[in-house]
Amino acid sequence: MRGFCLLALATTTLMAGCALHPPAPDTATNRLALVHVTCNTEIQPEQQVELDLIDRLMDAHQNHAALAQLESKPLATEDHWLRYGQLLASTGQLDQAQQVFQALVNQCNTGRAHHGLGMVLMKRNEIDAALVHLKIARERDPADSDVRNDYGYALLLIGDYQQAVFELRTAIELGDGQGPVRENLAVAYLLTNNDRGMQWLTQQHQLTDKERKYAEKLAAQFSKATVRSAQ
Repeated sequence: MRGFCLLALATTTLMAGCALHPPAPDTATNRLALVHVTCNTEIQPEQQVELDLIDRLMDAHQNHAALAQLESKPLATEDHWLRYGQLLASTGQLDQAQQVFQALVNQCNTGRAHHGLGMVLMKRNEIDAALVHLKIARERDPADSDVRNDYGYALLLIGDYQQAVFELRTAIELGDGQGPVRENLAVAYLLTNNDRGMQWLTQQHQLTDKERKYAEKLAAQFSKATVRSAQ
């Protein structure tokens, strides 16, 4: 009988101890802790619906709303975490974005993770460090037009114009002539005095006068920056 009483006392103590330590609340801070970073690429149908909503908001330049939607549920796949890093960067939270992409690089080591980290570093004007990751992304995902465009743009920044032409020409062909690569390639052709390239871009992809004038303005800025860095 005495043993039963001791057991009952111990059980009561354990129950009391549990009552003093309730489970952590389900908050955005807990869900977004970097210990939860995952490399899972299997997207369930309901998760794809979530990602489609995020993408629509991002396409509409409603990045703050997209971030809020993303924060409302656990980030269950690498795609969720990649968008999280993108949205942190696009809303000016570069420190947090760099931490997210660095965690993805460390854990997943995918081309998409390196691409994200490279873009954040480029936003921070850490061009040499950005190039390291963008080159890795280019090697991992050579048929990704965004990767080739961003790598080409980074090459423009360091004055490697000829290689930039190659990367940007590849990007525009992969992307069917759409996106910011049009003006980036025009800049590269102008900086390399490639008249035939400009003619091809104008005829093949209908480069507009407005786009050309903007490219000429950017090319002049790149030239001045190169001269200053050489002095």
